Amino acid sequence: GFDGTSNVLAGKLLSVPIVGTHAHAFVQSYTSLKQVREMKFSDASCAEKKADLDNCTFLQRVLHYRENVLGKLQPDSGWLQTNDGELAAFISFAYSFPSACLCLIDTYDTIESGLRNFIVVALALDDFGYKPLGIRLDSGDLSALSCKCWEIFRDIAELLDRPFLHKVGIVASNDINEEALLELEQPDNPHKITMFGIGTHLVTCQKQPALGCVYKLVELNGQPRIKLSEELEKVLIPGRKDVYRLFGKDGSPIVDCMVMTDESIIPEVGKRFLCRHPFNEQDRLFVLPSKVVNLNPVVYDGSRMPCVTTDLMEIRAHAKAQLELFVAGDRCNDVLHLTAPKPFAVMVSNALFKFLHRLWEDESIVREAR
Repeated sequence: GFDGTSNVLAGKLLSVPIVGTHAHAFVQSYTSLKQVREMKFSDASCAEKKADLDNCTFLQRVLHYRENVLGKLQPDSGWLQTNDGELAAFISFAYSFPSACLCLIDTYDTIESGLRNFIVVALALDDFGYKPLGIRLDSGDLSALSCKCWEIFRDIAELLDRPFLHKVGIVASNDINEEALLELEQPDNPHKITMFGIGTHLVTCQKQPALGCVYKLVELNGQPRIKLSEELEKVLIPGRKDVYRLFGKDGSPIVDCMVMTDESIIPEVGKRFLCRHPFNEQDRLFVLPSKVVNLNPVVYDGSRMPCVTTDLMEIRAHAKAQLELFVAGDRCNDVLHLTAPKPFAVMVSNALFKFLHRLWEDESIVREAR
């Protein structure tokens, strides 16, 4: 899942870690270095500063690296030709968020301006005792740009003996979806991206923009009810049920099995249990589970308050742990396949199978022909 959000309200209401960077408009709003010339870190906030920076403004330290250090060590590399408005924006952002400085570098020119401006700000920020987080790429060939940025970080780290530059993050965004992530992870498409920012394709899932989810009546006043249909997937399995996940000896799930709540025989560890496809009488499976988990515990019975956790981080950790179970063995690898996932088996007990088909027969209409 996701490790953080750029939505400040989500962080406030749900305690989701807030991460992210500024907008392009923030960079565009700065036009001159004069706008940041008075910014100066207090001594109290710079307990680990690496140089004698008394009476030194943030801008002065940044320009020291741009003009007196890199501008002289690499005079033909364009350090003095970067966009001043962008540099001012980065200085302002770093000054406001010195411990969370992540700069969007593609407003004007990703490599020739944005990356170079970030590096001189990062070097100055490090002098004042803060570690910059990294950069964000939001356009262009993300793989190639990430590699180029990584190479320049490495070169400057070695040139100036500043090892922190080896650890700065490279974030990529720009309409990233599952296919883009899969393509970026191919061996023939190397990259140095350390984090992905996903927005559009998270807010609206383009493959399934609407969730088809419907409540159906399966029991009324203690009496199981059934709904029949010419479409097999719309035939309801009647009655109150419990659902158990049965695991194999390798620790991976084998099948989810539904049983009636009043059944006397339920799945148990080490005991062979018959599972059946609800509609195909020839599809049967004996399972000898190494672990059995009840997936449908009662959380609210009408009298006591629900005991469900609402902590989003706990829910996330649980979901992640459940997904990891499916890759514990070879059996379930196809279930999580991105382009052609195999449905995970959901079956019923032998008693529920027989009850379903008996009620189906009782409620169905017998046609008459003459």
